[in-house]
Amino acid sequence: MIADVFFKAGYIDAWGHGTIKMIDECRKAKLPEPIYEKAFGGMQITFRKDVYTEDNLLRMELNSRQIKAILFIKEYGSISNSKYQSLTTCSRNTATNDLRELLEKKILFQAGSGIGAGSEYILAKKMIAQ
Repeated sequence: MIADVFFKAGYIDAWGHGTIKMIDECRKAKLPEPIYEKAFGGMQITFRKDVYTEDNLLRMELNSRQIKAILFIKEYGSISNSKYQSLTTCSRNTATNDLRELLEKKILFQAGSGIGAGSEYILAKKMIAQ
């Protein structure tokens, strides 16, 4: 009923339309989608920032290959060992060591059950700070 009053008064476009706008704006800004939760008898919306910026990655003491790979994953969703090698023009051993370090730092997560060059690596969700 309250939303109907606000709609008739011209304060909102349509019921539920604002949430879609928020999601679209976050996507345009290349930010994670907001989290909608019931909390404290009402609704809570959490906007999250992207911690995978080049500045933050440099502060994490990552090398330039690792940063390049993380920015690649941000854009394309995942990376394999072989793609890491071709993207950064490094050897298989270097790629394996770099990816292992990113796993140990919990920046990446190994997706699926692939082993070695067939493994796919994705960004760890918990790295998205609130």
